[in-house]
Amino acid sequence: MFAYLIRRLIGAVIMLVIVSVVVFGIFFGIPKLVGQTNDQLAASFVGKAPTAEAIAQTKHRLNLDKPIWVQYGKWVQSVVAGQDFNNGPSKEHCSAPCFGYSFKNNQAVLPQLEDRAPATLSLAAGAAIIWLLSGVATGVLSALKRGSIWDRAAMVIALAGVSLPIYFTGLLSMQIFSYKLDMLPGGGSYVPFSQDPATWFRSLVLPWITLAFLYAATYARLTRAGMLETLGEDYIRTARAKGLAERTVIAKHALRSTLTPILTIFGMDLGLLLGGAVLTEHTFGIPGLGQLSIDGITGNDLPVVLGVTLVAALFIVVANLVVDLLYAVIDPRVRLG
Repeated sequence: MFAYLIRRLIGAVIMLVIVSVVVFGIFFGIPKLVGQTNDQLAASFVGKAPTAEAIAQTKHRLNLDKPIWVQYGKWVQSVVAGQDFNNGPSKEHCSAPCFGYSFKNNQAVLPQLEDRAPATLSLAAGAAIIWLLSGVATGVLSALKRGSIWDRAAMVIALAGVSLPIYFTGLLSMQIFSYKLDMLPGGGSYVPFSQDPATWFRSLVLPWITLAFLYAATYARLTRAGMLETLGEDYIRTARAKGLAERTVIAKHALRSTLTPILTIFGMDLGLLLGGAVLTEHTFGIPGLGQLSIDGITGNDLPVVLGVTLVAALFIVVANLVVDLLYAVIDPRVRLG
């Protein structure tokens, strides 16, 4: 197990390096393909009516006057060993791990990530609990009541959940529950947990339900299909023939086998959302990592984009590692293998 963890950690580091190289290349490669020069990129960070001297100083401050491999090397050095940032008349030191300083506001990227992460974690964790419990429960009931009105209604709702985009269901839920019925806060009402736990909870109810509706629909369909296949296996018939209670047959034998692929998808989905639920955060005005990434992309702010991307990649790698370790808990055949 220890050797397995070491191999996965080495693979995670390699994956993060590849992701950073790709993002760095895209950031500097695509603008040059459309004819944008480093002077034009630097001018966008100077302000109105930039002078040639100001552009040259900005290029030097942001290392835009150096080859791309030198810029990437300096960025890697800042992550590993920290960085000295020249902010006009004074210099600031960013200790490792340092993701650099924003091109737009000259602020260190790491504190911005730490400030936005709690909102994203709150959104992703709450929605994940709702969609996992509701999706799996709905799928199991649909499989046990195959062909019934419940089964058909659940699958129709699941199809709607998969088909409808977040910005439609989000705006519709705000229109009904916030503006018409005035039951829950609308968009832009997020409050950190540390300030007011009750308001924090109420401000996230609609985002949780909206995001969970999309994912629960997928999990219900997958669980139903897996349960129908598992219930036809020989070992399920044997368990019933031995006189085991139906609850034991379903929960201990059928459901545990069905949860293996569900757990894989859950790890991927949760890892992606921890990197920023872009559409949900944008729709409900939640100041999370997804909203920060949008601001960084629209503002050509490479350090911010790189920071969010690496955090998202790290979450996905960690989620996959945890899922692999949980396989042995859910499926005894993994332990035997």
